[in-house]
Amino acid sequence: MSNRKNLLALAVLAYLSQRPMHPYELSKTLRNHGDDRSIKFTHGSVYMVVEQLLKAGLIAEQETTREGQRPERTVYGITPEGRAELQGWLRDLVGVPRHEFPAFGSALSLVSALHPDVVVELLHERLARLRQERATTADLAGGTEPHPLFLIEEVYRLGLLDAEIAFVERFIEQITDPADGWGPMWAAYHEK
Repeated sequence: MSNRKNLLALAVLAYLSQRPMHPYELSKTLRNHGDDRSIKFTHGSVYMVVEQLLKAGLIAEQETTREGQRPERTVYGITPEGRAELQGWLRDLVGVPRHEFPAFGSALSLVSALHPDVVVELLHERLARLRQERATTADLAGGTEPHPLFLIEEVYRLGLLDAEIAFVERFIEQITDPADGWGPMWAAYHEK
């Protein structure tokens, strides 16, 4: 697949490598396994990705069934080309670091446009939300079912949350430190 940016396509390939499924079942499986915390998708986007993967020859129709008056359901399975793409794509994502463009990083690059008092207030709000998200994530990552390997993305998310919490706390200190804080210089900029 020439475009390896759609992580939903990667997830669909991964689940179809386990067993053939129809798109609705794929969507339910993604949600049941908590993949909606890592990959943005809707039921409709799953169907669109299935069509793209089918056109690319990475998946193939396995069978079409109908139950009563319900519409036909086509079950798809991964092809050998799809399996090779899945393996290559995952190897690339795991092995090669990429520069990502998180929204918070973008906001930080422009944060001086706000008054430091406003920024400190907003950072305290962010800190409260981060701590709440950390508690929720810790509950998910700390469970015994399923095996921790299948929750490794939550452990990763915990590490990111811990790093961001530490960063925000340090940033607040850098702004508000009475001796060396950036606040007075920053506030003076806004008084012009």
